[in-house]
Amino acid sequence: MIGTMRPATGDLQPDWRLEQELLACGYRWIAGVDEAGRGAWAGPVCAAAVVLPPDRSDLLGLLADVRDSKRLSPAQREALYPLIREVALAVGVGWAGPEEVDALGILPATRHAMARAVAQLARVDALVIDFVRLPEIPLPQRSLPRADAHCLSVAAASIIAKVERDRRMAELDRMYPGYGFALHKGYGTPQHRRALEVLGPSPIHRQTWWPLRKDSEMGRGYAWRGPESTDVP
Repeated sequence: MIGTMRPATGDLQPDWRLEQELLACGYRWIAGVDEAGRGAWAGPVCAAAVVLPPDRSDLLGLLADVRDSKRLSPAQREALYPLIREVALAVGVGWAGPEEVDALGILPATRHAMARAVAQLARVDALVIDFVRLPEIPLPQRSLPRADAHCLSVAAASIIAKVERDRRMAELDRMYPGYGFALHKGYGTPQHRRALEVLGPSPIHRQTWWPLRKDSEMGRGYAWRGPESTDVP
């Protein structure tokens, strides 16, 4: 590892300072890495790796609206998604399905998704990662909490991952109707809980997660009743 920086918590606009430190060390292709979907009850984890061009003097102006994806509306994320892809030198996206989450646990599955995203890049010299470390990747890395709020390349990756996952959940909503996946994206909302009480878990639910586990009050006797089930209000 090449260090860990803890940014000031009050700064909510991502900047380019950490990437500039790495550029000064001789690294050029610096990938920001982040994920979406770690806390969901259903669906995959999606990770993205984004390499921004270090020699564009207008980079900060072009991406002035980029923030941690959680601070943006769906419409704002969708608007920034094509801009990031246009400006970036490279973008990689990786996935870990719910069965992998159940088999390995959420943190190892998240690492796999991130490693797959990085593997999509034609070149990468160093990584800046939100919270997670990837010891299996032999590259210089900086991992810090809330990197998506403070590092521009990680914030860009958070938007790519979130939009990709939201689109996937909308597709899964058509495959498994009634749960409201297109609305809540698999997270634990009251609507999702009501749907589980009526329909039981679907094949894309994380079966080892509370309240999906069989030993939970809601999980006892669950059996998915298929896509012919009606929508839950």
